[in-house]
Amino acid sequence: MERKDFLAASALGTVALGTGCLPASEDETISDQVRNPGRKILIAGGGFRTTFIRYMASLTGKERPRICYLPTASADGDSGKVRFFQNCAELDVIPFVQDSFIASYSTRRSWEDIFLSMDGIVVSGGNTLNQQAIWRAQGIDEVLRKAWDQGTVLGGASAGSLCWFEEGTTDSRPIELTKVECLGFLRGSHSPHYDAEEQRRPTYHRLISDGTLKPGFACDNDAGIYFEDNEVARVVRTREDANCYYVDRVGGEIVETVLDAEMIA
Repeated sequence: MERKDFLAASALGTVALGTGCLPASEDETISDQVRNPGRKILIAGGGFRTTFIRYMASLTGKERPRICYLPTASADGDSGKVRFFQNCAELDVIPFVQDSFIASYSTRRSWEDIFLSMDGIVVSGGNTLNQQAIWRAQGIDEVLRKAWDQGTVLGGASAGSLCWFEEGTTDSRPIELTKVECLGFLRGSHSPHYDAEEQRRPTYHRLISDGTLKPGFACDNDAGIYFEDNEVARVVRTREDANCYYVDRVGGEIVETVLDAEMIA
């Protein structure tokens, strides 16, 4: 499918690829189905570094946007924070880091005060299952939805891309890749690291084929998708051979459609 045809189909409220589609959930209200192009999410399969942060900053529409790094999935690990500041060093942004492992004595602002003051939020990779549990326990999940509704650009790679979907594949449990349920801002499922980890593609195919997962989007490392509300607005990459895909089950067979991606720098 040509990119223009893909985007045209998306504008009608479905992502039509091959003979499959991603319809609105049956339990959505009419108001839920009204498109809100102010809701923005930028994901990558892996490698959400300077180029992706630069693109996120441009999506905010601000001259010097406030970009926050949320490293819950990596247990607020220091190495990821250092890399984030390094990735932001050449950009005209104001970088912040917000830990989730906090104490009342040292954190004097509410989650709403912190996250709703940001123009962009980059979520780290790591353990998606633990990330989701902590966010729900802290109420961060609800605040992130408010941020999304108000136009804050959300994004990330790996756990930072998976977290926005209804569900997807995770390595957060022992032994094998399994299904994880996430925030559900974006409908359908997701698989990151599609070209970088040997088990990602066959596991994603199997779980969609047997009905464990809904159809959805897979991203190679260094490739990503920008969503406005639940519609694909642009497919991007920072490496020529990196791709994004829509994966569906059609007539009992898996159909994997490559999405036309543009290089960004």
